[in-house]
Amino acid sequence: MNDDELAQIRRFNRTVTQRIGVLGDNYLDSGRPLGEARLLFEVGREGATVRDLRTRLGLDSGYLSRLLRRLETQRLVTTTRDTTDARVRRVRLTGSGRKVWDTLDQRSNELAASLVARLGASQRERLLVAMGEVERLLRAASVSVEVADPFTEEAQACIQAYFDELQSRFDEGFDPGLSVSADPDELVPPLGWLLLARLDERPVGCGALKIEDGYGEIKRMWVSSSARRLGIAQRLLEALEKQAAAVGVEVLRLDTNRTLAEARNLYIRHGYAEIPSYNANPYADFWFEKRLAKR
Repeated sequence: MNDDELAQIRRFNRTVTQRIGVLGDNYLDSGRPLGEARLLFEVGREGATVRDLRTRLGLDSGYLSRLLRRLETQRLVTTTRDTTDARVRRVRLTGSGRKVWDTLDQRSNELAASLVARLGASQRERLLVAMGEVERLLRAASVSVEVADPFTEEAQACIQAYFDELQSRFDEGFDPGLSVSADPDELVPPLGWLLLARLDERPVGCGALKIEDGYGEIKRMWVSSSARRLGIAQRLLEALEKQAAAVGVEVLRLDTNRTLAEARNLYIRHGYAEIPSYNANPYADFWFEKRLAKR
């Protein structure tokens, strides 16, 4: 990034932090800094596990523990072992904590309204649209795509979610045993690779590269419905292409079903050309190929 772009981002950060009042130690007149107030709010009226709080807020364990101790000292929360899993600690609001939570919720609404109160209707609409776009792009910027062990629980969960979605979307249902295989042992280097996309440390997408005789095949492309419109499928595809090129693959192939129009459009946009069938996948209606630039 150039200096002007960096300066713009920093101006934006300064403006937002000043306007929402996070610079002092009395956020929303609660008598506590933003960190404590936000943690209390995230615990919520239903409670939350320590693990979820750490992931949701992006805090390291030590800092989160210190914040929780402060709230416990103020008799606003309690922390206990989960009744179904002793390894999990669950945080709940006390009676006093619920009263503070209600106050924070009301004042947060008042602050949100005050941010746009002096704008005209058209300006307010423009700002709300811009906020939605900024939020979406910031979420997209936090997504990571990395090679993963296909035998792990989270990898298997993603692949099962992929199977479940195909089962619900295909007119004839989906049986992975009838499709072209991409079993975990076929996705271990140098036979293949599985990539996982993570958002807030949670897996939200996957894609696989399987090495065949003379070409590479893209398999198991899936993105959770909760994380779509963030460009994750495109990033997975580009990462798979990069991995294929790195190991000398010159031709990539894939197949897709007629009901997966968004997947077909993605492949066409990224230079995949339709070809005659190259496999006997009973669920495939279209077959594609792309030749990678030689390194």
